[in-house]
Parts: sequence; C-alpha cells; structure tokens
Amino acid sequence: MEEVEIPQYFLCPISLQIMKDPVTTVTGITYDRESIEMWLCTAEEEAAVAMCPVTKQHLPKDTELLTPNHMLRRLIQAWCIVNAEKGVDRIPTPKYPMDKSNILRLIRQVNSSNSNNDQQLCVDALRKMDDLVSENEKNRKCMEEVGAIKAIIGFIIRCYKYGNLLIPGLEEALRIFHSIWNPTHENKNHVKDNHDLVQATLWILKNEAKDICHKIMIIKTHAMMVLKNVIEVSSSNLLSRLDPGFFQEIVHTLRKNSRNYISQQATKAALQVLIGACPWGRNKLKIIESGAIFELIELELTNPEKRVSELVFCLLANLCVLADGRAKFLEHAAGIALVTKRTLRISATIDDNAIQIFGFICKFSATKEVLLEMLRVGAVSKICMVMQADCEVYLKKKAREILRAHSHVWSNSPCIQIYLLTRQ
Repeated sequence: MEEVEIPQYFLCPISLQIMKDPVTTVTGITYDRESIEMWLCTAEEEAAVAMCPVTKQHLPKDTELLTPNHMLRRLIQAWCIVNAEKGVDRIPTPKYPMDKSNILRLIRQVNSSNSNNDQQLCVDALRKMDDLVSENEKNRKCMEEVGAIKAIIGFIIRCYKYGNLLIPGLEEALRIFHSIWNPTHENKNHVKDNHDLVQATLWILKNEAKDICHKIMIIKTHAMMVLKNVIEVSSSNLLSRLDPGFFQEIVHTLRKNSRNYISQQATKAALQVLIGACPWGRNKLKIIESGAIFELIELELTNPEKRVSELVFCLLANLCVLADGRAKFLEHAAGIALVTKRTLRISATIDDNAIQIFGFICKFSATKEVLLEMLRVGAVSKICMVMQADCEVYLKKKAREILRAHSHVWSNSPCIQIYLLTRQ
C-alpha cells in the first residue's frame, strides 16, 4: 500500500482508525460507532457515569443519543474512492440497528410455522435475526429486550419434536440463542425447568449423521453452548432428575474430541455442563458410571489448552470425592503421573485441584501400591515442591498433611527432607 496521508478528522479519537460509521455525541465529538458504544458499555459496568474520552464531560450512556454524522461519512467514503488506487479500502455504508417493532415482527414469524408457507417465513425470519445479531451489539441487546429467547426456544423444541436435525433454521436458532443469552429473571424462567429444551439439545448431540459432517459439527457446537447456558441456571429439581443417558452423551461428546468430531469450544462447554450438574442428587455417581474419568484423563493427555486443563482438573477433583471416582482414577495407568506432571506447571487453579485429588487419594485410598506409585512417578517430590513454591498457605498446609500422613512409607526416600515432615 502506497503512503497516504489520512485527514486527522477521519480518525476515531478512541481507535485512531478511519471511521466506518461516524457518530456525534452530545459533547460535540465524533467517534466511530463501534468504538464509542464499546466505551459506553465498559463505563456502564465500571462507573456510575460515562465520560467523554476527549472533553472529559459527562456523557449519557444511552446509545440512542448518538447522532449519525452522514456528512463526514460521505466525505470519508469519497476520499476512500479517490485513493482506491493507492490501496485504500472503500468504507461501505453502515447498516443501522433495527428498531423493536421490526424485531417483534420477525419473532411473530418464528412463532407461526403451521403451513409450508409459514415455515418458509419462519426460516427467513431466523436468518434475518442471525444476520442482525452478527452486525452489532445494539441489535443483540434489542433482541434480548423484546423476548426473542422464548421464540427461539419454541423453535428448537419444535425441531426436536419433528425429529429432523437438518431442518432449515435450526443452526441459526441455536446461534441466536447463545449470542443473545443473558441470565435475566425472565430468561431464567423460560429455561430453569424446561426439560424439553434439555432433551432437544441432547437429541442434537446424539445424532450420528455421516453426511455434511462440517455442518453437523457446527450445529452440535452451538447445541452444546446452549446446553451450557441452560444448565448454569437450571433448577435443582431439573438437575437432580438428569438421567444416566444424559451424562453418557456428554461424555461421548468428550470422547469425540480426540477424533476432531467436535470443536474445542464444544469440549469446554461439555466440561462446564458436567461441572454444573455435579453437586445435585446422584449426579457425581452417574458421571463416574458413564466412564467420565477415563475420558477426562485421555483428553488431558492430548490437550494443549490451559482452560480445558483447568476444567478437567476441576471435574476430576469433584469426582474423586467419591470412592468410585477414586477407584476409576487409580485404574488408569496414567492418572497419578498426569496429575503429577501438571502440578506447578500451568496455573494456580490446577495446582489447587491437583492437591485436592492427591489429598482424597492419600486419605481414603492410600494402599501401599498407590503410595509407592506416587513416589515412583514423582508425585511426592511435587508435593514437597508445593510447600516450597509461592503457593497459597492452605495449599502448603494440605501438602504438609499429605506428607506427614504417610511419612512411614516415604521417609527413607532421598526426595523427602526430614524438616518438611517434622516442622510445625
């Protein structure tokens, strides 16, 4: 690209980039719409009042008060056309947010799908809503405010009852749900006891269609993200009634990760679903019986991502509370070695859960074979290192308790310093 001098007033004061959609605030300063809306959104979360980045005057947080600067936009577009041969890209005319009445009309079309004609209107409406959601934050917020979630839930459940995974509009509906989801009181009421919605997402995940594999993977990823949103706000009644088949399918999804059948995003969502369901009823035992511990260890052996590791270790720590969980963990030849290797190498969250896992094993499942295995793979050395590392006090205390409890087995090992076992 040839060196081009850009007029200063074409640049947004926040992003310092050429403005694509210039808008003027009540303080008289013009910004790019995306930049100033993001500024106001951040200010809304962190302060009682917003402040103009340039004048430092109070600035209303209502984005409705941002006035499009059509004259400046046309000047920028004309300048871009004149300089196109020098490598300057043309600035397209921005699409402005739709008002609530238009979105309500689209929602009505989604809700009416009795005839073939209505079904086509419904699909067209979903595609339009999907486009709007992807355009800007204002559209997403507007869609959430007019109650689009209820209509989207209804469509997903209808697809489930029709039994057609590739029904037009399903992919868009799932993507819209996840994009506009906000756990407001009204939205929670739509999903917290909605067993049909849980079954619908599970039905999507179960589908083993071999054709158009990429499209199926995308739909399943969106379905898992929706399920994560639902489980996070579900009632204890719904969570405690989840059947073994539910957990078997989520664990089956984790197994597919190693074959690249699902995305990393879906893997993280699946782990969060299991963690969210853990505390209720007999869910821990159901998760263990579904073969989760083996799959978690296998997943972690090939996983390169920090966040996935943190979720895996959190779930393992939850499951090792139960005797069945510890037994399954110890059955895997790489279990102890894996936890040992990850300790003090990735994050404080993993260190916390790793010491919990070792603590449960050493307190309730400490056979001589297990203790010698810990010594052989370096787990005891790692526990000693925790006491010397820059860790939280409670972790050091837990590590000391583990070492003292089994000093009769480990005391003759050169990796144990006597003072670590005896000092107060």
